[in-house]
Amino acid sequence: MTRARSSLEPRLVVQTWLASRGLVLLALLIVLLSTRRRLSDALSGWDVQHFLAIARDGYADPQNMAFFPALPAVMGSLAVVGIPPLVTGELLALTGSALAAWALYRLGGVLPAVFWLIAPMTVFTAVPYTEAPFAAAAFWAWERALSRNWLQAALLAAIACAFRVSGVFLVVALVILAVYQKGRSLPRLVLLLLPTAVVLGYLAFLHGLTGSWTAWFDAQSQGWSRRGIHSPVDAFLTTLAAAHPSYWPPGQKLVAVMFACEIVTVALGTATTIWCLVRREWPEAAFVGTQVLVFATSYWWMSSNRALLLWFPLFLLLADLATRRPRSQLGRLLWTGFVAVGVAASCVAVVGWSWLFFSGHWAS
Repeated sequence: MTRARSSLEPRLVVQTWLASRGLVLLALLIVLLSTRRRLSDALSGWDVQHFLAIARDGYADPQNMAFFPALPAVMGSLAVVGIPPLVTGELLALTGSALAAWALYRLGGVLPAVFWLIAPMTVFTAVPYTEAPFAAAAFWAWERALSRNWLQAALLAAIACAFRVSGVFLVVALVILAVYQKGRSLPRLVLLLLPTAVVLGYLAFLHGLTGSWTAWFDAQSQGWSRRGIHSPVDAFLTTLAAAHPSYWPPGQKLVAVMFACEIVTVALGTATTIWCLVRREWPEAAFVGTQVLVFATSYWWMSSNRALLLWFPLFLLLADLATRRPRSQLGRLLWTGFVAVGVAASCVAVVGWSWLFFSGHWAS
């Protein structure tokens, strides 16, 4: 790699981060100018309301126990010194998305980072959700583990586990990586007790509040009644039905688009898992595959669109495909054009998906 190229690649990632945040901002401005929504309302839709409630009142509402404590804890802590929780959440999202992109650059170069930044649902890395801080901690945990710095990997994984339950899948994947990586695995496995303890600690905390060791699962089932385990075939058929506009009443037809995207997302997750298995990348396959399995066995496939932002092997796969070089000159030209169209379409989708969120529509 030449010096000019090595300096241009990080710059491209920074430029893409700025441009992608700009696309989200464009959608926000469109909503604010075309509707009477306040800025705070546009930024605090859906799960943000739960995080704000936890930051303000703790886990007074049992339904909020479905959300891990890190994000609302930081929001609440900085509120004590006068920083509004919504501002704190925004800063965490912006910082987390930048750190996550940096980690992806370290893992696979410029393309995985660029593709992650312009993923259609990237709005969830620009608002007070847990996707950005989790991705930052998880991606760097993986990078540190591959670099054989397992203490740092364990500490970062512990941070990731404090943000969302997806940390459980990360720990499982890291355990497999620790076993398969050359050298003594026992010290690595001992270090991974740290992120495991974070998850168990949260369950113990909820037990102290409720007297139940299943408080998190109860909150999931009571607040989102269709989170139970179902046949993958039944789940697919239910999702397929929900992806048709006629399934929804007038005024909610756009929800069908989200469920259609859920089908595409689960297909991408399945393809990524198979790709990892073929390449004998067992830890990566476990990380994505276990998450896909959970989504595929729910009543219907819901929220997998956001979870896609956590599947770093998917973006490594997309980068690998994008850099494939067909043998013929015409083939290379057509493939380059196809990739360029895909990038442009994804950028347009970023604006559309962001508009859905800021407008208060269901955006997964």
